[in-house]
Amino acid sequence: SSQSLYVMKDMTDVLEISHHLQKFESTPNCVLVIDGTTLAVATEKLEKTFYSIACKAPAVVCCSRCSPTQKAQITEVIKRLTKMKVCAIGDGGNDVGMIQVADVGIGIEGKEGKQAALAADYSILRFNCLNKLFLWHGRNSYKRSAVLAQFIFHRGLVIALIQAYFSVMFYYIAISVYGGVLMLGYATVYTLLPVFSLISDEDIDLERALIYPPLYKTLQRGRCLNIKTFLGWVFQSVYQAFIIMVLGVYLFEDSYLNIVTITFSALILSER
Repeated sequence: SSQSLYVMKDMTDVLEISHHLQKFESTPNCVLVIDGTTLAVATEKLEKTFYSIACKAPAVVCCSRCSPTQKAQITEVIKRLTKMKVCAIGDGGNDVGMIQVADVGIGIEGKEGKQAALAADYSILRFNCLNKLFLWHGRNSYKRSAVLAQFIFHRGLVIALIQAYFSVMFYYIAISVYGGVLMLGYATVYTLLPVFSLISDEDIDLERALIYPPLYKTLQRGRCLNIKTFLGWVFQSVYQAFIIMVLGVYLFEDSYLNIVTITFSALILSER
């Protein structure tokens, strides 16, 4: 369905602005268009009312060239009131303050120079590059970081649990099941391949990511990194360590050296 425009222009009276904001709030599927003069009065005299209504709108367009201070102030207040992450996009020197205040700043290199691009976290050449930045690079970065963070935790937990199971099975003996060289190799060389595979993983290609933007919604809902996924990795660590140590001890109980070799080999193979 199409969206209508609700224009607020050249208003300085507080009561008039308040009336129009309430009228806009009751209008469904409507975009607010407000000029700099009205915006200055609304943010100064009706801050909570304006931002609470504006944040619920599908979009808010501030035209007539808002000042750099206004842009930075709006960004900062939205962060404070909504408690959400804010992304600011700009292409000129007057957008630098807004970009720096935001959680994520994106600068566009344009006719107004490179001030915004130099001050931003990310720099793009054209506005239409945002699709690829968010739907492809952003999605891959989040998914990879989420899985990698949980894998690193799993990698450390599983070897700690193997040591715990070993101590319990051998009457709480104060001996490390693996020597220092094996521990060092486990944390570096032997588990390099899983790390590199996770940071280069692609579950879909670029074309499908751009065709189906709803795929991005799974990231917004936190399905890649939450309590459920974290507990899944913890359960995997507990189960994996238990199987490796128990089977290693019962299958090769005659020699301690064989236990170390077989359990460590099984650990490395299971991590790959």
